[in-house]
Amino acid sequence: MKKIGFFLAFACMSLGVLGQQKPTELDKSPMDMSYWPDNYPLLKMSGKAKDQPIARVIYGRPAKNNRTIFGGIIKYNELWRLGANEATELEVFVPVKIGNKIINKGRYTLFCVPTENKWTMIVSKDNFCWGSFTYDTRKDLARIDIKPETTDESVEIFTLFFKESAGKANLVMLWDNQRAELPMSLVSTKK
Repeated sequence: MKKIGFFLAFACMSLGVLGQQKPTELDKSPMDMSYWPDNYPLLKMSGKAKDQPIARVIYGRPAKNNRTIFGGIIKYNELWRLGANEATELEVFVPVKIGNKIINKGRYTLFCVPTENKWTMIVSKDNFCWGSFTYDTRKDLARIDIKPETTDESVEIFTLFFKESAGKANLVMLWDNQRAELPMSLVSTKK
């Protein structure tokens, strides 16, 4: 009887090990995160962060890989997830103003419709989207037009970061020879 019990226990453990999911391969477009204020986790660890962060962005970082980016793999006048893989997520920890719209504390998805002369940035309430396949305009919270600029330097890996100045920040977007900035500002809570 003990042998049968031992055999059953061994069989169950073996099936459990064989049934475990294998680790995923290294993603070609790794996920990254940027904070406003810059390096917030390091500031917090060192005791220099007085408050919670203002905002953070989580995004996939595709590479140029000798491809034509804007007007090529990123089609003009078509919706782009603003990165790779899962759509880019913006989390704001306090109310901020983007364009003329106040964005309350919460999690949102960022999309972009690029053209040669302007990018329409979209803040959406539709979270946890893979790409832009299920995009729904009814969930748009704000649309803001910004002007991209062509740079002399080509950036290989898509990059997002906050450039802060006096209670305001621009979410800077760099890839290939394009640079665009989405202005954000704190909403005054004083009455």
